[in-house]
Amino acid sequence: MNAVRMNLERLEIPVADGVALEADVVVPHPAHGVVLFAHGSGSSRHSPRNRYVAGELQRAGLATVLADLLTPAEERVDLRTAELRFDIDLLAVRLEGLIDWLAGHDPTKGLHAGLFGASTGAAAALVAAGSRPAVRAVVSRGGRPDLAGEALRAVRRPTLLIVGEADPVVLTLNREALRQLRGETRLEIVPGATHLFEEPGALEQVAYLAREWFLRYLPLSPDRQEGPLLP
Repeated sequence: MNAVRMNLERLEIPVADGVALEADVVVPHPAHGVVLFAHGSGSSRHSPRNRYVAGELQRAGLATVLADLLTPAEERVDLRTAELRFDIDLLAVRLEGLIDWLAGHDPTKGLHAGLFGASTGAAAALVAAGSRPAVRAVVSRGGRPDLAGEALRAVRRPTLLIVGEADPVVLTLNREALRQLRGETRLEIVPGATHLFEEPGALEQVAYLAREWFLRYLPLSPDRQEGPLLP
């Protein structure tokens, strides 16, 4: 059985105002696209839930970028105040900078891009998707699309909203967001799951849904079709 060859790098990616963000980048060869993760609610690129989803996407031939959207100093402030995790404008600007950099630099140059946002990070992902045509698809896990405000109406890319059945407030907010998003949209409700998808099988369902969505909307770039497979 053949295995997809993986290229792993830890990078510091410049975004704006002299800020560089740490990112873990994994690129399979060949790659069907690149998925940039937007963490939220005080999380980071070390989030075990997002790292699990990223691993499933990698096995499906999708490159992944798990980046901290805050600097270490900002994270220390946010731990005390919990303010920056709700600064959607700041998080969106950081995502836009990452998208621009990834589009023009190896090892992700030439790959079609998708965004995977969780909690408040999903709002930032939707704002960035509305302003960056390079983004081809968006997946939100337990997201807060309401925090994107009027920017939702600018999102015209295929968007999948995944919410736990036992997360009623967030489920209501996502149903309301469906009416504002302009592109193809779908709401998937994971039976029995709460906000963090900690129930048996819940996160596996999230990963499956995200994988299928991105494989559908992130076509293999023509210049990436010669990547070798190793036995």
